[in-house]
Amino acid sequence: MPPRPDAVPPVGSAELVTGPGPVPPPFVVDDPSGPAWLARRRSQARTRAAHLPLPTVEAEEWRYSRIAELDVARYGAASSGAAVGGVPAAASSMVAALGDLAGVVVLVDGAVVHVELGSDVSASGVGFGSSHDDGIDAADVLGDAPSHPVDLFDVWNDAQGPEPVVLDVPPGVTVEKPFAVVSYASTTETATFPRLAVRVGDGAQAALVEVHLSDDVDALVVPVTTIRVGAAARFRHGVLQDLGRRVWQVGSLSGSVDRDGHLQVGVAALGGDYARLRLDCRLEGRGATGDLSSVYLGDGDQMLDLRTFQTHAAPDTTSHLLFKGGVAGRSHSVYTGLIRIAAGARGAHAEQTNRNLKLSEEAWAESVPNLEIENNDVRCSHASTVGPVDPDQRFYLESRGVPTDVADRLIVRGFFDEVLDDFATPVLSAEIAGRLDATLARSADVGVDRSSEGGS
Repeated sequence: MPPRPDAVPPVGSAELVTGPGPVPPPFVVDDPSGPAWLARRRSQARTRAAHLPLPTVEAEEWRYSRIAELDVARYGAASSGAAVGGVPAAASSMVAALGDLAGVVVLVDGAVVHVELGSDVSASGVGFGSSHDDGIDAADVLGDAPSHPVDLFDVWNDAQGPEPVVLDVPPGVTVEKPFAVVSYASTTETATFPRLAVRVGDGAQAALVEVHLSDDVDALVVPVTTIRVGAAARFRHGVLQDLGRRVWQVGSLSGSVDRDGHLQVGVAALGGDYARLRLDCRLEGRGATGDLSSVYLGDGDQMLDLRTFQTHAAPDTTSHLLFKGGVAGRSHSVYTGLIRIAAGARGAHAEQTNRNLKLSEEAWAESVPNLEIENNDVRCSHASTVGPVDPDQRFYLESRGVPTDVADRLIVRGFFDEVLDDFATPVLSAEIAGRLDATLARSADVGVDRSSEGGS
């Protein structure tokens, strides 16, 4: 792992990042299946990818990352969905754990292997399933041409994703039960590109749970999720990432919100060797609101890398961000966040808070909040902390007979509970809580760092 940097630079803008030169991927699929519009989209993306380099740590949004360790030549193309052989047992168990759902899609190595949608939901005009399915206007939801990419990984997803998944909720429709998309990586030395596109029409309401799991494989997973929330619409989106400890993830999730719309996103990052997610929330209509939250907990040699962008492009918009993380063992975490207030975003209100617990002496966490403000008539705040378990809280529990190791785990779990309340569904929150407990029980060194210093 690289040493901890001495200086903390500001987070830069979201321009396409550059590196030493184009990197032709070995995982190219020459002729993936799908409709003509998707083939055109892939072709355009491949043309662009052929001229783009991998990002480097010289770009601000990749500072502190492990991108220099990535060797894409190790990964080949994943098998098609037809060759996978059905739904893996772990994916089935997850679907069952999520309870009563409006619909579910399961992907294996980026390809759809199972689609289920309630007849009452289908009758309301909701489209949910593979972009290849009849009756789903996937071209309109995704667009014929690739959107402006963040980096080469976004372009690769456009070029290589075999079967995007679409959720399209018509205007005025309310779906009470959540949808679920479970993506599973099953094959070693492969690169997979799950894609999810969500459109929530004006005045509609819905929720979706997105889960990323894997076998114990050496794989590269590049998920991309895009969400569009219409005027006065409400959408809740929960993400659970618990990939195997040899998997690299480089993902992005972006949401745009129209006038008086509301987007709530909760992310749990628990798995992977190096797991990165870039989260963009763009408030485009007057009165739009975005609530972003995350829990992340690393142990062993993991690195969890989270980057956020809260963009206020319209007046009277509101965003709240609360990210809480813990690092045990020799794990590292990185959080960088940027609040952008455009010149025309008068009356905007933005909050950004990142709290981190350093649970062992060899762990470290970086926390870098930033503001970019072009209008003075706004309210903005940001805060970040990195420190050990509060010794006063530990002493209080010990004085009542609670063993030290148990006290530390209770404190850590209490630390995360505030965020878990904000996830898409209570069932998902309970599932994440159970996985946090399992990680804490596995990490014998939780709470070993007894230092009183607050630095990383």
